[in-house]
Amino acid sequence: MAIVRTLAVIVLGVAVFSAALVGVASAQQYPNVSTLTPFTAQTNYMSLPGYLRYVSYQQTGQWLTYTEAGRIVHQQGG
Repeated sequence: MAIVRTLAVIVLGVAVFSAALVGVASAQQYPNVSTLTPFTAQTNYMSLPGYLRYVSYQQTGQWLTYTEAGRIVHQQGG
């Protein structure tokens, strides 16, 4: 019975630790582009969502969708 209890505590601890790591990984920070002027040399002549997609790709190697980038720019106040 003690072995089952110990095993349950270990499994619970691993589950809690894993949940904490997932929360950290999903809280990705994106570059703030809301202060830039769209379609100028500042943004390489791109829209703000387009520029955010480009910069994010340079940093992570993964493309954001244009819709997701637009939502992020809107949240940033752009």
